Amino acid sequence: MTAVFVHYAEGKGDAARVALRALMATLPTQPGFVHAELLSAPDQPHLTLLSSHWTAQVPALPLPDGVRAWVFEVQATARNPARH
Repeated sequence: MTAVFVHYAEGKGDAARVALRALMATLPTQPGFVHAELLSAPDQPHLTLLSSHWTAQVPALPLPDGVRAWVFEVQATARNPARH
């Protein structure tokens, strides 16, 4: 399996949601970027998560104030064979 990395950035509140959306808009210009999703949790509407997938080590990204982030290397994946 080719190395795949996932970057998660988490923020709370409306300002974080706006800032994470703006950060997401800059990601397609970065080398190794594959795709990203901006997520909200129905049970935690104040929480926003930006999930981005990369084919190379994640570059240093400018995090908005109050946002925490982590990088993970994908160890295994599962896919629905009917969808691919």
